[in-house]
Amino acid sequence: MGVKSKAAAAILVLLLFLGSLWLHGGLDYHWDSCLKGYNQANKLHQLYNSSGAEGAEGRQVLESCPGQTFQVSLLLSHLLAAPAYDSDVLLQPYLASWDELVRFMEALGSMVGLISKEIETKTSIIRQLARLSEESPEAELVDVNSVNPVSTELGTTNDPEASRHTGAYHSVHSMIAAELNRGLVDFKLQTDSGCRTLLRLHRALLWLKLFLQKLAETPVTGRLRSPSELCREAYQSTLANHHTWYVRRAAELAFIAMPERGFFFRLVCVQDQEGLSMVLNRVVQAIGEVYDRTQKALEENGMLDLP
Repeated sequence: MGVKSKAAAAILVLLLFLGSLWLHGGLDYHWDSCLKGYNQANKLHQLYNSSGAEGAEGRQVLESCPGQTFQVSLLLSHLLAAPAYDSDVLLQPYLASWDELVRFMEALGSMVGLISKEIETKTSIIRQLARLSEESPEAELVDVNSVNPVSTELGTTNDPEASRHTGAYHSVHSMIAAELNRGLVDFKLQTDSGCRTLLRLHRALLWLKLFLQKLAETPVTGRLRSPSELCREAYQSTLANHHTWYVRRAAELAFIAMPERGFFFRLVCVQDQEGLSMVLNRVVQAIGEVYDRTQKALEENGMLDLP
């Protein structure tokens, strides 16, 4: 085998290794996604801005991008539907957001797409736990309203039916309370808990948030940096802190294959950096709200360092 062939084989092995360990401690689950699908109220993939302003001048619409699997309008609508009550996060739109983020990563190419496989495994774990919980009502030990009552003053929920649901895996708060009550969370050993799985997704969400935030930035002077450089930088300050040396090296190889900036213009249906900044800043703001609420819930329950 020649030198080039050996190098190619080594890169492939590293990338496959990354795909299996990307979120730190990846588990070999092959469950199907069984949680009832999130009913998206906006069938036309259109979204009003989060301020809720009335009138043409206060309305901003994101149209669907024809011929693409990833739809930024769907991602944003799922993200905006996730926050509920005064500080909770609904799991159905949260996982639906991840479904769209997986499509986003897969659109960046096969090497970057390998990263999304472990994320799909993680979302499947939570969906399977939710399905099992629905099949065994006696296991649902917590009412979501007793954990985090609906705030009629803030009115933050985008789902008018949200306050009627009481499933253990209805929201982040209800899942944490139910799994603690059932002894499913181990603070010293790895367990197949939704809380541990959520933590891994939470860490990955910070990486993507920071990457999109950097991609949206327009420097006053100087050149626009490449997406590969920005993604590497975002990774080094987030997920890299939880990965081994081998996984970090594999990640570096994956980022090299990332498309140039023009590809991202087409991916979200804009013409230039100004349009990209407008769209991504809205996405980053929505991710930030979901991330901050999840961070607070995990921190309050001492779950930021689950093994």
